[in-house]
Amino acid sequence: MRAPDFWHGAPETLAARLLAPLGAAYGVLSRLRTFGVTPWRAPVPVICVGNLTVGGAGKTPTVLALAERLRGHGLSVATVSRGYGGSEKGPLQVDPARHSAGEVGDEPLLLAGKATAWIARDRKDGARAAIAEGADVVLLDDGFQNPTLHKNLSFVVIDAGYGFGNGRVMPAGPLREPISRGLARAQAIVLIGDGKLPLATTLPVLRARLVPDEAARDLKGRRVAAFAGIGRPEKFAATLRETGAEVVSLAAFADHHPYREDEVARLIEAAQRAGAVLVTTAKDFVRLPENLRRAVTVAGIELRFDEPGALDALLKPILATAR
Repeated sequence: MRAPDFWHGAPETLAARLLAPLGAAYGVLSRLRTFGVTPWRAPVPVICVGNLTVGGAGKTPTVLALAERLRGHGLSVATVSRGYGGSEKGPLQVDPARHSAGEVGDEPLLLAGKATAWIARDRKDGARAAIAEGADVVLLDDGFQNPTLHKNLSFVVIDAGYGFGNGRVMPAGPLREPISRGLARAQAIVLIGDGKLPLATTLPVLRARLVPDEAARDLKGRRVAAFAGIGRPEKFAATLRETGAEVVSLAAFADHHPYREDEVARLIEAAQRAGAVLVTTAKDFVRLPENLRRAVTVAGIELRFDEPGALDALLKPILATAR
C-alpha cells in the first residue's frame, strides 16, 4: 500500500482523529507482543538497525554502511532480514545469482550484493544459521520491534526531512509504536539528511547523509523519467535533482511493488516519447522483469556518516566482544 497523505500532515486532521482509537489499540497490541517473551542471546554481538515509522527512513543503506565499517575492523559480518515480499521462509543465505526478489525480497538482494545476507521469518533462526557459518557479528535489517532476539546495540534511523510524520501510531499515522517506548530500547539515533531532530533526547545522534553513486552523478544535465516503489518516491526524485538531472516525470508505486512487464513497457515508451532516460532505484531494479532491465538506468545511493569517529565509539564494545 501507499502511505496516505494525512500521515504526513498535522496530527489533528479529521482522518487522523477518527483513526486514533485504532492507533491506540495497535500500540497496546505491539506492547503485548513482548510480554512473556525471553529474547534469545546469541553468542556473538547482534546489532539492529530499525525505525519507528513505516518505510522510507534509510535502514538498508545504514546497514550496508555499518557492514562496511565492521568489515574494516576485520570482522565477518552477516546481515539478517525477514525477506519481506519473498516467498522463501528461510533461514536461507541469499545468492543474487540464484535468487529473485520474488523469492527473498528486494532488500536482501541488495544486501547480498555487498555483504553476506540471510533471510528468515524467525530472526533467531536466521541469526543461528549465520553464526553457524562463521559470522562474528549479526546485523539486523529491521526487527527493532521484534522481541525474540536480544540486541547488543540498536540504532533508530530517522529521516530528517520527514521525522515521525503526524506523530500518530498506525493506522492514524506512520508510527509502528509510540515514540517514547521505541526510543527507550535504542542506544543511538541515525539522523539522515538536513534538518533538526524532531524531538529532545539524551541518546547519541549520528548525523548521516545519502550520497548519489557514480551512475546517479552521471545523470547531471540529462532529462530523466523516474519511477520508484519505495516508502517515499518523491525523495528519490529530489536526490536526482540534487545531482543536476532534469526530472521530467515521476511514477510512484507502493513500497516493494512487484513490477509487471506491461507496466515497465509503458514506462519505457513514455520515457522514449519524452526523450528522457528511464531511471529507478537499486531496490526497484531487482524487482523488474529481467528481459526489460537493460532499458532502465539504476541511480544508487550510499550512506556516509558525518563523524565516523562517533560511530566507532558506539561500536567499541561490539569490537571488544566479537570473536
